[in-house]
Amino acid sequence: MNSETAVTEGMQPVALLRLPAGQQARITEIQGGHALTRRLLSLGLRVGSEISIVQQRRKGVVVACAGNRVALGGGVADKMLAQPL
Repeated sequence: MNSETAVTEGMQPVALLRLPAGQQARITEIQGGHALTRRLLSLGLRVGSEISIVQQRRKGVVVACAGNRVALGGGVADKMLAQPL
């Protein structure tokens, strides 16, 4: 299954790494510990935040949220699930 198929089939939450550039989404789950959740919160990323995928990189993703851009590494982006809008 490619990333475009994952986005269109059933609109289930998917990892940020699987969303294409330009996709709007809402963060639904952070599959990490308390430290990761707090770090993301300090960057303005929390469950319920609406984000836009700005750029897909080889091992990460750049997202925009509330006027800020944040670069996330692949490990972090893989632990964040989002519902495409």
